[in-house]
Amino acid sequence: MAAVFLHKKRKPRLEQGHPWVYKSEIERTDGDIVPGQLVSVQNHLGKYLATGYYNEASQLTVRIVSYNPIETMTKEFFVERFTRCFLHRQRFVKGAQSYRLVYGEADFLPGLIVDKFENTLVVQLLTLGMDLCRDNIVEALVQVMKPVGIYERSDVSIRELEGLKQTKGLLYGDCAKHVDILENGLRIRVDIEEGQKTGYFFDQRENRAAIAPLMTGWGHRSGINLTEIEENGVTQMLPVNANGKVVTFPLWDGASVLECFSHTGSFTLNACQFGAKKVTCLDISEHAIESARTNVALNGFEDRVEFVVADAFEYLRTQVKGLDERKLRAVAGAAGQAKIDTSKPVGTGGRTWDVVILDPPAFAKTKSAVEGACRGYKDINLHGMKLVNEGGYLVTASCSYHMHPELFLETIHAAATDAGKLLRLIEFRGAGMDHPRILGVDEGHYLKFAIFEVRSK
Repeated sequence: MAAVFLHKKRKPRLEQGHPWVYKSEIERTDGDIVPGQLVSVQNHLGKYLATGYYNEASQLTVRIVSYNPIETMTKEFFVERFTRCFLHRQRFVKGAQSYRLVYGEADFLPGLIVDKFENTLVVQLLTLGMDLCRDNIVEALVQVMKPVGIYERSDVSIRELEGLKQTKGLLYGDCAKHVDILENGLRIRVDIEEGQKTGYFFDQRENRAAIAPLMTGWGHRSGINLTEIEENGVTQMLPVNANGKVVTFPLWDGASVLECFSHTGSFTLNACQFGAKKVTCLDISEHAIESARTNVALNGFEDRVEFVVADAFEYLRTQVKGLDERKLRAVAGAAGQAKIDTSKPVGTGGRTWDVVILDPPAFAKTKSAVEGACRGYKDINLHGMKLVNEGGYLVTASCSYHMHPELFLETIHAAATDAGKLLRLIEFRGAGMDHPRILGVDEGHYLKFAIFEVRSK
């Protein structure tokens, strides 16, 4: 087998479990290497370390697939790996029929993503090494998972770094454009052909369920409390308002919620399921809002959701501006306050919510973009927390790997300082159990999810 030998002075990342070898770490090669083929990776003394596939066209030159010598990635190799992946999901995403089946490096299959949508599989082949194994991958998936169809969504720019063209299309069987899945007991329609990435983001499954405690317990703010009421000799605990009247609205205790960057409306659906009384579902994409509208209808939540097509940054700024204007009007004429022309109508802004959810796309896709990303995360969280009712909650996330957890929290803290808010961290989470992470591979720790209680200073 052809081999690559690593520099003596390189950092021992490979020995510590990291599955990548960069071009700058390779001292020399031995043998004729065909791009995409497996090579033996050895240290400067010739000691075997691992086996990976090679692509000189990429700065990330070798991706490790085994820590034991193997010559080729056969169908049987993939059958064994896919079986392991399947057993992991059966254990940790028990009962689910839709999840991420293969998560690249974390499942020891770098460059390969497979999402399972009920009986349909969607695959991404991101590297030359995996692209050359397309037939073996498909045959192994058919043997292990027995899907009705397999659809390829390799229409991503990262393939171009490997010298590959973007591509998508049917690989096996028959695939419907839309597949209905169940997640957290909710029905969601996934567009596997035109939806983002593979059509749906499974990594926030557990995080979506984590908002459940935030969705009820708000009735007292409106003066509604459970009171013992006796009727016809029967005593019941019923919600009673400040005027002493029984409240018949079933969601009297529910939260008002704003979800920004809604995509398919997944957080909106979970909010409604857990008892929210009103949800504002916002995305800049008409297509995304139509998807969210469909999913809301599938679950019978139409009467509780309003949809907004808008830029989240502009929408939040408009609401904060309106809120500030209303505060100024409230103290207009007081001693020492500037006079306000109250003859002008109040703008459309100024709304607030019990819970504000921010789940934006990655702002920092490269290391050089981190500074700009920090400004973006600070801006959106600053305005978002200003719109949270006193004692309410900010739910915020980042899927930018280069925005490390400590920096993410520091940025939100800076936003809170500027906003005059005190934040209490209630929960901090990462990706779900179908997105495992190899210790030492920081690139796998891309998702940060936090729930904060928001109070004014």
